[in-house]
Amino acid sequence: MKKTVLVLSLIAFTSVLFAQTKKTTSATVAFDATTALDALPKAENKTVIAEIDTKTGQVGFEAAVKNFAFTNPTIQSHFNEERWLNSDKYPAFTFMGKITDVTKYNFSKNGVYNVTVTGQMTIKDKTNNVTAPATIEVKNGALTATASFTIVLADYGVQVGNSGKIAGEPKITVSAELK
Repeated sequence: MKKTVLVLSLIAFTSVLFAQTKKTTSATVAFDATTALDALPKAENKTVIAEIDTKTGQVGFEAAVKNFAFTNPTIQSHFNEERWLNSDKYPAFTFMGKITDVTKYNFSKNGVYNVTVTGQMTIKDKTNNVTAPATIEVKNGALTATASFTIVLADYGVQVGNSGKIAGEPKITVSAELK
């Protein structure tokens, strides 16, 4: 019996050590387009699918547009309309990229790693390059990853108008606990 428990423990421990892909279905993407005139254009989506391959450095996430929650229902409605993100036609936006120089990092060891991620963000069927600093914390095999960057809404076919109430370059913050 003791040998069986020992063997099963070693197998479980070994599989954790060699696991390369970390995933979650509960990452958070925050969208902040606030300005001095309006603090309301802020939303979060806490049902984002995210993945990191610690060996190859491949990273990605997919966020359902309709899952962004605003405190103001009118803004949420506008966010999903055709002139904004058109969530009926384009239900998700995605990011696919890679950690730069991934071989410099040992994600099998506990620690905090400051990395750079470069990839492509696709919103409304328009794809643009994005490079962002990110922090990856490894603790007992689990990863916590965070990154913040801005995008230019016009680059994705989103016109904000001239009211000054919505930033044309909102801040996007991605955070994920991956196992």
